[in-house]
Amino acid sequence: MDLVPALQEPLKKVLGPATAKVMAEHLGLHTVGDLLHHYPRRYEERGQLTHLADLPMDEHVTVVAMVADARLHTFASAKAPRGKGQRLEVTITDGSGRLQLVFFGNGVHKPHKELLPGTRAMFAGKVSVFNRRLQLAHPAYELLRGDDPSESVETWAGALIPLYPATAKLESWKIGKAVQTVLPSAQEALDPLPPALREGRGLVSLPEALLKIHRPHTKADVAAARDRLKWDEAFVLQVALARRRHADALLPAVPRRPAPDGLLTAFDDRLPFALTDGQQKVSKEIFDDLATEHPMHRLLQGEVGSGKTLVALRAMLAVVDAGGQAAMLAPTEVLAQQHHRSITEMMGELAEGGMLGGAEHATKVVLLTGSMGTAARRQAMLDLVTGDAGIVIGTHALIEDKVQFHDLGLVVVDEQHRFGVEQRDALRGKGKQPPHLLVMTATPIPRTVAMTVFGDLETSVLDQLPAGRSPIATHVVPAADKPHFLARAWERVREEVGNGHQAYVVCPRIGDEEDDPRKAKKSAEDEAEKRPPLAVLDVADHLAKGPLSGLKVEVLHGRMHPDDKDAVMRRFAAGETDVLVATTVIEVGVNVPNATAMVIMDADRFGVSQLHQLRGRVGRGSAPGLCLLVTEMPEASPARQRLTAVASTLDGFELSRIDLEQRREGDVLGQAQSGARSSLRVLAVIEDEEIIAEAREEATTLVSRDPDLSDLPGLRTALDALLDEEREQFLEKG
Repeated sequence: MDLVPALQEPLKKVLGPATAKVMAEHLGLHTVGDLLHHYPRRYEERGQLTHLADLPMDEHVTVVAMVADARLHTFASAKAPRGKGQRLEVTITDGSGRLQLVFFGNGVHKPHKELLPGTRAMFAGKVSVFNRRLQLAHPAYELLRGDDPSESVETWAGALIPLYPATAKLESWKIGKAVQTVLPSAQEALDPLPPALREGRGLVSLPEALLKIHRPHTKADVAAARDRLKWDEAFVLQVALARRRHADALLPAVPRRPAPDGLLTAFDDRLPFALTDGQQKVSKEIFDDLATEHPMHRLLQGEVGSGKTLVALRAMLAVVDAGGQAAMLAPTEVLAQQHHRSITEMMGELAEGGMLGGAEHATKVVLLTGSMGTAARRQAMLDLVTGDAGIVIGTHALIEDKVQFHDLGLVVVDEQHRFGVEQRDALRGKGKQPPHLLVMTATPIPRTVAMTVFGDLETSVLDQLPAGRSPIATHVVPAADKPHFLARAWERVREEVGNGHQAYVVCPRIGDEEDDPRKAKKSAEDEAEKRPPLAVLDVADHLAKGPLSGLKVEVLHGRMHPDDKDAVMRRFAAGETDVLVATTVIEVGVNVPNATAMVIMDADRFGVSQLHQLRGRVGRGSAPGLCLLVTEMPEASPARQRLTAVASTLDGFELSRIDLEQRREGDVLGQAQSGARSSLRVLAVIEDEEIIAEAREEATTLVSRDPDLSDLPGLRTALDALLDEEREQFLEKG
């Protein structure tokens, strides 16, 4: 039986094929229910005008304003040589600023008749600059007369005018009219929230919330609707995650308890330092999970340099001790090679299982990447299938069907946001029973994002830096305002090298991209405003010939052959290279304790979290680190404020909050490959922390009591809709 026929009705039946096609193609809306959940972005009050002063460039905007002035100009042109070309210029104002509208050719007649001084209307178009003034060319508009009973009064009956996320093909008011048509169907919306939960929190019903968000009479209506709809989003997503956790908890796994005096004990005895309290606490959480008969699903968040790799390695050794194998998945070959190097160095003779000179409890640690030679690869695969190798480190080459394990007990995934859920699950399928899973990330994730994006994982946080880590001083270098600061930056690099240290210079691009002549032409005009980002090859060349001449400068970027990359990293790690000019391939996990300085060119082109990651590459030894953020952005710009924030704190969690507040939610969730961005419309992961935490608790209780949700048809329908939308990207398939 179809429970919600009215909401599943295709829009083309209700609105006609032309409008429905635009809605499907440009806004992803296909059914009446989709359109009802396309909420207004904001509301205009009839008495209150949009601030024209704050218009964003190059964005499609809708403004409500009054015509101040309209002039028709006639001119000669190639098409109208007798001076018959016409251009209508209309100036509109809202008290805060003025904006010019321009209409050309045949498009001038209607606006010339309608847009008389004193007329109020909504205007929609893309903001551009002409002769240093903001303008909208050929905007769509809708008069707000209030004298045409069929149009304006009915459509904008409320005191608040809803403005919808719109596109150039479909203006906000047309979406508003379409919503008006389908709004009666809202009465049939099935409520996903359990009645007790809704009543306990004093939330309005779903039909009422839909009515109030689309046709509010007061701001209180909007607030009541949003409170209710936020709960829907948070709760349905958390129920989906709770069901996944519930299903995972029912899976069988082999408990892995380390042998009392085995490999782990031998390794701990070798360590030249004591573990921090945080490392001990997190290790205990992991070992407790490993000892159970259900697979561990844990997210390990740790600040750059907090010693996550050591915690993960101890978990891997515990599993090897218990007779299993452990696999570590890294996002790039550079990183896989580096993990392999640092783990074999940390383990010493314990990594030489089966070799002369290997210790009694030793195992083999093998590397498996796509670019390895056939013989080395065959040997690595043989070591895995026989069980000789207790630990394997590799890229997603590990997931290939050909790779088989003797007894895979633990999978460690480094930098989760670079791996899709599918890859994680493919590797999980390689165990006789599902292996335990530890996901590591150095990107500090605020608690609510962790609950939303990684809601199927338990979370451990390492927030102390190990003893002996040096502080990193960060400064913004305003190259355009103060060129001598940049010259001083290169002097500082020379001083660090003179003291026996090394430096990184990071650039946004490589520089050997195919140049499209059309782009080149455009960039010459935009030179002042939008020059292309600085490139590794150009900067390295400039530095070697100029400010850093005489120093050994090398380059590293993603398009180099893996062997060349490895050779460059080895020379840098060995101290043979003074300065490494690189792209962000060094962002994750590169560990050269002797590197103390980093200069980030065009730093404004990187995100806050990325800058924090990059900065974590220096100050890894006993000497203090220095990070210089070079930018040409003016002091008042948001980009400069972002850089100042990075310079002012080393707390990654604080920065990740700043980062989230500055970017739109969707980008954040999108980055984490969650697909959840498509389902979050009114929920904001930072502001709505309490709702998310409460929804998680409620969802967990509900699912443990009734995993099949047998009494809640509305919730099942909402879940099915969410899962259909997300299944590809997010929640487990099948």
